[in-house]
Amino acid sequence: MRRAFAPLAAVLITLSVAPALAQELPDGQSEADYRAWLDAAPGRRGEVMSFEAWQDAAGVRNVLPTYQVIRTASMWRPCGGAPFEVPPFTLWPGMTRTLRFIRDHVKPAVGEVEAVSGYRNPVLNVCARGSERSAHLDFFAIDLVPLRPTTRRQLFRELCPMHARYGRADGVGLGFYAFTRFHIDTRSFRRWGAAGPGGNESPCAVLERGADPEAPPLPPPPVVTMPPQSQPTQPTPQPMPQQP
Repeated sequence: MRRAFAPLAAVLITLSVAPALAQELPDGQSEADYRAWLDAAPGRRGEVMSFEAWQDAAGVRNVLPTYQVIRTASMWRPCGGAPFEVPPFTLWPGMTRTLRFIRDHVKPAVGEVEAVSGYRNPVLNVCARGSERSAHLDFFAIDLVPLRPTTRRQLFRELCPMHARYGRADGVGLGFYAFTRFHIDTRSFRRWGAAGPGGNESPCAVLERGADPEAPPLPPPPVVTMPPQSQPTQPTPQPMPQQP
């Protein structure tokens, strides 16, 4: 019975995860779109070849496909930005460290991943509602989704212990977004998300205290409105009796 149940369970998990994954994957930023982007302007192939040569020298060339690493923001189209962009040469070392951490620690924890957002130039970052100090601006950050079927809860249980063990030494930030999208950067050690009673804690912090990171936030306390106080009624003055 268990053997018969296992394939069915795998199918059910896949079906439950597929809609979320479809909503996370980039629009207009496929490998075919990347090849069309390469051919659309002179000089782009040279920029990409230089970037890939840098990755070769750093030993991180095949951690993720180049077209994924240089994906910009998921909102590139409504923002009028470019779907791909090779950042300035001076920013490449940051992504080298991030790719190394993904290779050495993220993939062993969650399996293969797909990069959905890397560098964002300042104009695109503002339109995409990124933080003023976003690590994407300096090419330290990359947003990822796992390729194997998983759940959001399982992702927390795999990434949070990994980050607690290795993140501080490598100065790694770990953030969680909707569905199974998560953020990795190597600018500073920190963690964030939308969990806990106030919806403003990292799921990792909630897990560490033994609570449920997927529990909905508590509703705000009701606002008690005091009724307006009525003014005391002044007695009507009575006429003084006349003296005889």
